[in-house]
Amino acid sequence: MCMSDARSTTAQRAARVRRVLVGILVANLVVVGAKFMIGLRTGSLAVMGDVVHSSVDALNNVLALGVMAIAARGPDEDHPYGHQKFETLGALAIVGFLSISGFELVRGAIHRLVVGAPPLSVSGIQILVLIGTLIVNTIVAVYESRRGNQLNSEILLADAAHTKADVLITIGVLAGVLLAGRGISWADPIVALVVACVIVVLAYGIVARSIPVLVDQHVMPSNRIRSSAESVDGVIRAYGIRSRGSRDLAFAELTIAVDRGASVEAAHHVADKVEQRLREHLSLHEIIVHIEPC
Repeated sequence: MCMSDARSTTAQRAARVRRVLVGILVANLVVVGAKFMIGLRTGSLAVMGDVVHSSVDALNNVLALGVMAIAARGPDEDHPYGHQKFETLGALAIVGFLSISGFELVRGAIHRLVVGAPPLSVSGIQILVLIGTLIVNTIVAVYESRRGNQLNSEILLADAAHTKADVLITIGVLAGVLLAGRGISWADPIVALVVACVIVVLAYGIVARSIPVLVDQHVMPSNRIRSSAESVDGVIRAYGIRSRGSRDLAFAELTIAVDRGASVEAAHHVADKVEQRLREHLSLHEIIVHIEPC
């Protein structure tokens, strides 16, 4: 695969991912609006915490759309390895937003546990709306996960995991609201604390995925690249292996030893075969192969 073909494939994949994200963004905005109205009418901290979590879903979609638009441009003079780290920086910005939201949620929940929580009044219609948002989120999570696997998109898979967590949180919120409506006043702030804990876990997950990319931790074990490269005819040994990037946009560099009697053309042909094999078998985005005589 030549470089222009690789960039064309990347742009086409980015366009497909953007189409998925636009549809999911619309669904998430509908869910946020419905939950926000219920939270305002009931005064439930748990529901408002769920609104925050769903808002982050929508924010993730907006961020991902911007990131995919930049990523589709490919490398340029200032960014020879591409623009994928902008996605990582954006993810860390979401961690800051999540941290502030989680802190405010915990503070409000503790205050209600200490001074007492006001009684909640939830109508049957409002409960049905919450159930409706739960169904929408479930459909979104399943669809996004399926498309993420089809397109091998880390953005879609990560966002799908976030939406699945949103489904679990909404189930907890429904339980807390129903219990609070029956006079168990401490149920709502307790569920709000659980929601805050889930937000912390999500924030930690984003950091755990982002830091290795920012510090250029290897994206793939060297022995896998070595084994794949050395299976190509003409490669005597592969060494000096490095990799970086993310799972959906990985870069690798290696040196292969070839027969010292091989012509320049023959050695270059072996390097091309190594590059093709690594692309096909390990889904590496860009590979630099150095040639040394053995």
